[in-house]
Amino acid sequence: MASLMDNLMDLLEQENSEYEKLLELSVQKTPVIVEGDIVKLEKITDEEQTIVAKVNRLDKEREKVMDDIAAVLNKDVHSLKLNQLTALLAGRPEEQRRLSGIHSKLKITMNQMMRVNDHNRELIQSSLEMIQYNMNVLKSMKTAPETANYNRDAFNAGGTMGAEQTGFDAKQ
Repeated sequence: MASLMDNLMDLLEQENSEYEKLLELSVQKTPVIVEGDIVKLEKITDEEQTIVAKVNRLDKEREKVMDDIAAVLNKDVHSLKLNQLTALLAGRPEEQRRLSGIHSKLKITMNQMMRVNDHNRELIQSSLEMIQYNMNVLKSMKTAPETANYNRDAFNAGGTMGAEQTGFDAKQ
């Protein structure tokens, strides 16, 4: 059981380390989103994908260790939580303190990630809304009403308000 707990704590520390890297990338992503620098954003996203793959691998290993711990304790793995494992380590205060510390670090890291990612999501949403607004303005310029100018024969000679519609000029 002791080696299983050590494995679990090692895996949790590694996961937290990877999540902290993701958090750092998310923080770096904020000014890139504001600048609208697609190239930098793509680079950061690629780095994130690499880290997410590592996190997924660590998560699968952690699940296997949790299955083994649940089997040893004769408990349901789905109801077994880190708080319960910390309480079970009451006889070993050093391990209990380590597991509790790792759990606290993970919670802090995840809360920070959620906060930064929510902020980035809002920035992206604002950018999309601004793009949609600009597209609507351009579209409405093409469908602007005609002016009420008449020539001497009482025919409408008015033009379109706003930008004139022109075809594609390949020579430009």
